Amino acid sequence: MQYFYDKMDTDPAMANFKVLFVLTQLIGLTMIVLMGCWIGVHMGGLAGTSNPSIEFNWHPLLMTIGLIFLYGNAILVYRGFRSLRKKTLKLCHAAVHVVAFVLTVLALVAVFDSHNLRSEPIPNMYSLHSWLGLAAVIMFCLQYVAGFAAFLAPGAKQSVRAALLPIHVYFGLFGFILAIAAALMGITEKAIFSVKDYSNLPSSGVMVNLCGVLYVIFGALVVYLVTNPNYKRKPLPEDTVLLTSAND
Repeated sequence: MQYFYDKMDTDPAMANFKVLFVLTQLIGLTMIVLMGCWIGVHMGGLAGTSNPSIEFNWHPLLMTIGLIFLYGNAILVYRGFRSLRKKTLKLCHAAVHVVAFVLTVLALVAVFDSHNLRSEPIPNMYSLHSWLGLAAVIMFCLQYVAGFAAFLAPGAKQSVRAALLPIHVYFGLFGFILAIAAALMGITEKAIFSVKDYSNLPSSGVMVNLCGVLYVIFGALVVYLVTNPNYKRKPLPEDTVLLTSAND
């Protein structure tokens, strides 16, 4: 057992992974802070249903935290915390997704309120951003339900899980990329509508553009870390024992 951990700690690939993993987290946190600053400094801050136009600001903030930062970290759980047992990682993976789901629902409530509660309501679901954003949310939810049933709930055969795993991984990454694409469209749309003289790049325009750049960098790092075969988590001895017991 000790040999296994010593080998993992001295593996050059793992040293590179740790650096990139920390960099990913720093970029993700910077992305959230920058979005918060853009909203607080240039977009009027945050509000409830009494001020629908400002209530909207919850939408980009919560989506940035939930459907980008937490979604990306849920994908990275198995590689970022590889020394934990597989069962523990499954629970962490599911728990982070639950938190991301709750924030996503709140973000959707905020955007629909901001349209419907105005004195002159704004139509819903007319833009490409809204179509792709809703598609990302639906895919996220379907992925969670399918993943819970196949990999976390008891009863599924190991052969079924092995067959479903590549599909689960593919659509998980596809949904994450789709969420980032929708977010880029959304902040661009908001900037065009709300940033005065956007074409001349005022400070507000620069901040929202930088948020978009950080979305792309964060997403690229997550996809790289989770698809690079050198960074794949190797099964622990405890996982083998757990798998054997489950099959028995």
